[in-house]
Amino acid sequence: MSDSIHFEYSATKVEKYQTILPQIAALIADETDHIANMANISAVLKEVFSFWWVGFYLVKQEELVLGPFQGPLACTRIQKGKGVCGKVWATKQSIIVPDVDAFDGHIACSAASKSEIVIPLMHQEKVMAVLDVDSEHLNYFDEIDELYLSKIVALISLA
Repeated sequence: MSDSIHFEYSATKVEKYQTILPQIAALIADETDHIANMANISAVLKEVFSFWWVGFYLVKQEELVLGPFQGPLACTRIQKGKGVCGKVWATKQSIIVPDVDAFDGHIACSAASKSEIVIPLMHQEKVMAVLDVDSEHLNYFDEIDELYLSKIVALISLA
């Protein structure tokens, strides 16, 4: 296992994702603990992209419970169907939110968060967690982020 991720700060977003994807796969390949893998993935994404907040919410009984993350304090529990994370859990579909203030029912864990992307982590057709990434900039996330973050999340499902 490597103790660091190698990437170029000046690389494009696509180049960064393409560079870190195999490194993340190698990082979590021999680790069977999902929490450990989520923690390392959160750290890698925060380091490489300087996201405002990045982390996982885990499905526990009938709510999402805060899991491994990087960034400021976060909401601890989210109900199914509530906010962006709860809606992703309910629909099993990723959501990109260009402006969180325009998202009906958005849960404001931090007033600094301006845009968000949430990706479901699936196992046997059930959502077991969601990856939540926030930016302090409007319109920060796009289909490139959705594509590569989905690939990263899929690595956990396969681990």
